[in-house]
Amino acid sequence: MADGGTETQERTLGEMLRDIEALTSLADTWDDAARKGAQARAEAIDALNAEAFRRLIRHLQSVAGMSEALRSAASDEVIYAVLRRHGILRPSLFERVDEALNSVRPMLASHGGDAELVSVDDTSAVVRFLGACDGCPASALTFYSGVKKAIQEQVPQIKEVKQAKGLGGGSSDQVHFTSPFAAYQNDGWSKAADLAEVPDGETKVFEVDGHSVFISRFGDRVTCFENACAHMGMAMDGGEIADGFITCPYHQFQYSLESGECLTAPEVQLQPHGVRVVGDHIEIRVTK
Repeated sequence: MADGGTETQERTLGEMLRDIEALTSLADTWDDAARKGAQARAEAIDALNAEAFRRLIRHLQSVAGMSEALRSAASDEVIYAVLRRHGILRPSLFERVDEALNSVRPMLASHGGDAELVSVDDTSAVVRFLGACDGCPASALTFYSGVKKAIQEQVPQIKEVKQAKGLGGGSSDQVHFTSPFAAYQNDGWSKAADLAEVPDGETKVFEVDGHSVFISRFGDRVTCFENACAHMGMAMDGGEIADGFITCPYHQFQYSLESGECLTAPEVQLQPHGVRVVGDHIEIRVTK
């Protein structure tokens, strides 16, 4: 209750952060001395508040039953944000995974796309592509070579990264077939075949760096996938290939050779490899 007997309305974290951002932007018009002075004052206040919070929490933790109360209080978004800012609370698993996503978002943005973190549990994460990355033929390669790799390298406890189906928001104006990660990776490429060895509309099997791979050509686009069914890992080169699709000869799982998507079980897909055309030959970069 306020002094006048009226109830004080709580403000949201977003509202307060917008106020801070607006006040911070005022300093853009100040001279260097004024700006540095204001920054030093803000840092000193931050240090004072951080030390006060640490001492308060240390004192309260010695009180019976208070640890649980502190954990409950930290679920409040404002309390959590302040304690995180001062380094008193460690980032949540969700935040750590989202931070890993931040490391690849500039590359996705260069192709008009983005990715959002849908959910995280103790050992797995679910990611959804947005914008041009949603429905892009190279999204499987982008997922394996970029998103999944970044998350598992930066957050090792995440053992499984799944791709959620998009919301149909993919851009139809400009689709970059080559994954954005292919342009940023200059090492590890191996010649797979001469371009003339894969006529338009055909699929051929090649051995590259110890891997049996499918290389397909669709006009000016070339794709490359591991010669292994996502169902049980069996080689599929003995299966029927027609109209850009391949059918596993063992259990009849059918896949698109353009996107790697499985029509039989949409939750799985072929393992993609990086592919590019250099001059008159095709190079691939094996994904792990």
